[in-house]
Amino acid sequence: MSPFKTPDGKVLVTLIPGDGIGPECVNSAKKMIEATGAPLAWEERAAGESVFKQGIPSGVTPETIESIKKTRLVLKGPLGTPVGYGEKSANVTLRKLFETYGNIRPAREIPGVKTPYTGRGVDLIVVRENVEDLYAGIEHMQTPGVAQCLKLISRKGCEKIVRLGFEVARAEGRKTDHCATKANIMKCTEGTLKRAFEAIAPEYPDIESYHIIIDNCAHQLVKKPEQFDVIITTNMNGDIISDLSSALIGGLGFAPSANLGTDIAIFEAVHGSAPKYAGKNVINPTAVVFSAVMMLRYLGMFKEAATIENAVLFTLEEGKVMPRDVVGDEKAASTTGYTDAIIAAYGKKPSKVQLRDHKPIKMPDVSARPDFVVAKTRKVVGLDLFVEWASSVDELGKGMEAVLEGTPLKLKMVSSRGTKLYPTMGTITDTVDAFTCRILMRDADKDMTDEILAAIMQKMSGKFRWGHIEKLQIFDGKDGFTKAQGED
Repeated sequence: MSPFKTPDGKVLVTLIPGDGIGPECVNSAKKMIEATGAPLAWEERAAGESVFKQGIPSGVTPETIESIKKTRLVLKGPLGTPVGYGEKSANVTLRKLFETYGNIRPAREIPGVKTPYTGRGVDLIVVRENVEDLYAGIEHMQTPGVAQCLKLISRKGCEKIVRLGFEVARAEGRKTDHCATKANIMKCTEGTLKRAFEAIAPEYPDIESYHIIIDNCAHQLVKKPEQFDVIITTNMNGDIISDLSSALIGGLGFAPSANLGTDIAIFEAVHGSAPKYAGKNVINPTAVVFSAVMMLRYLGMFKEAATIENAVLFTLEEGKVMPRDVVGDEKAASTTGYTDAIIAAYGKKPSKVQLRDHKPIKMPDVSARPDFVVAKTRKVVGLDLFVEWASSVDELGKGMEAVLEGTPLKLKMVSSRGTKLYPTMGTITDTVDAFTCRILMRDADKDMTDEILAAIMQKMSGKFRWGHIEKLQIFDGKDGFTKAQGED
């Protein structure tokens, strides 16, 4: 990225103060940056609750979008997502609008901040895919009482996040990458990340690579967190385990993050807006400050970044001026007092911390073409028909078979919530009113054409209340769908 510069040669940053405690934290970080003499200039813009209240559903003003398009660089405070008005999270909206596909969340032991893991050497980074997965937020009510959320994982998205994870390891001199997935259960979606990781890992022979099941990863993070260097994972998994990781080193008050894309970067704390503490000058700004440090490194301003980081770590190690989430209300320094103490410590270094050398992160060069994976062969073998049905599954199955009689299609089975129920297996399974009818071509050698599909759906009209269909496709000889529990 080539940063936008002002006429006097300073890098222009879009500054979003945010909601709740955001302005106090951002002001602290801004003051520390300016005290280093870093050549930055600021363009302040709005997002979050104040924008929702203006009636802008996204929570992001057009002026903010234009500023980010120009600067391609953002330092922001946390944004609130109000209950009862507004729509999607403004935080997520910003990440997705500008394709900041990689969420980098470090967790390193902090001197002077005692936890059950003090002395263990926790020093890891969660590299979280940032725009896909369940966070795409594509949800529907299948029936009045059954909701669904589409979990979208693309090979292109996995390619980008895996390569970024390896590049992050190289930039910090780390030796291992773990890819954490639930591919043992979700073989298509989470399995796509696992397969991408295993295909790309040989290109980075200097870094050891391991796959780990996400629940075991969470277990190991609590049991032996010091074994991890970099953890690459999907969006929802990464959201959860990065918060877990921050708890190992003192909490969200020390949890920074970078949202990185090919052309745009957004730096923010992991924590929320904590409105009950807003304006009281008591909040710990370290997470936003460390996010600013990550921004300076992203810009190649390694000296200024080290000045701030060393001073923060020195101040915490010394223990004379501490934030409230470490020592409690009575002994805590104010936000401004803590900020001033850190600036006064510029030029000093902690004595008990092994500091890492940092190099610029090389952003992956991945093809932008939409059809990132092109199948040599493909075949449509049937469909899954999603039906709302309140009577017995036997009635549904027999009724469906009757409708399909004499057509090119046949009913293979009926499932509910991923479990086969018809033909019956003699098991005891509770049901809801959302069923999936798996319908296949009678002649397995023939494709199901759209004309066949349209004719079948016409026959279904008035007989079943159906919500949607999914074509069952085979790509390059491999099923593009999974089986239900109990399906042969």
